[in-house]
Amino acid sequence: MVRVDKAELLFAAQSETGESPVWDEAGQRLWWTDIPGRKIHRLDPQSTRRDSFDMPGRVGCFALRRGGGLIVAIEHGFAFFDPETDVLEEIAEPEAGLSKHRFNDGRCDREGRFLAGSMNLTRDAASAKLWRVEHDLSVTEVLDDSTIANGLAFDALGRTIYWVDGGRRQIFRFDYSEDGIATNRQVFQDDGTAPGRPDGGAVDAEGCYWSARWMGGCVARFTPDGRLDRLIEVPASRVTMCAFGGADYRTLFITTAREGMTSEERVAEPRAGDIFAIELDIAGLPEPLFEG
Repeated sequence: MVRVDKAELLFAAQSETGESPVWDEAGQRLWWTDIPGRKIHRLDPQSTRRDSFDMPGRVGCFALRRGGGLIVAIEHGFAFFDPETDVLEEIAEPEAGLSKHRFNDGRCDREGRFLAGSMNLTRDAASAKLWRVEHDLSVTEVLDDSTIANGLAFDALGRTIYWVDGGRRQIFRFDYSEDGIATNRQVFQDDGTAPGRPDGGAVDAEGCYWSARWMGGCVARFTPDGRLDRLIEVPASRVTMCAFGGADYRTLFITTAREGMTSEERVAEPRAGDIFAIELDIAGLPEPLFEG
């Protein structure tokens, strides 16, 4: 029996494509990016105060840094961003010159290294890759052969990595070594039991994978053996990513999009692009900080 619950509106963000929600444990605030809007947002859920930061390009994802500020995957490369000074400091541009590409989904591994995957905007080749920024700021290729790199998540020990190829609409699982090598690729989930197709994801404390479902209007929870056991319904069809947070990591925050919708679709889905949340009886995992 699949349990079905409903998420509630947290904040009327009206992002074109809200993505990469990240919970700031120290500040008790939620961060996310609006990719085509070229903004990073920060929300205090208690006061609903939002701070917005203009970016010079499309930020696909980011992570908080141990030393303060953010590491961001922007357009074709990586940079540090200091929200206190609005300074963006370039690190590396591993996909420079790839006009069909931009960075998309990512997060830190349990060793505090930042991983981000790219996407082929034309979807005409499996040319996207997953990259890793080391503590010394060198950049290493981790995986390739993808059209839209998405759904990146790690288990509690960091020895299992989940990754979505949006072109194939499959969720893969890999073994992930302490030194950051991904091996033993397996199809984790592609049976179509959940609505829509897989987008961003997260792992909870019980080792289950939560998959945001683009065009599915929900977040689906899969057990470690790939079985669907729970759905969180969202009043927006384009669900992009989810993240655990709150004081005890039992709040699931959910981002959505309205990019690409017709005017009629926007009228039919007025909450598209907003942020949603639900309190759960299951805890998530704290997000590692970038240690570089």
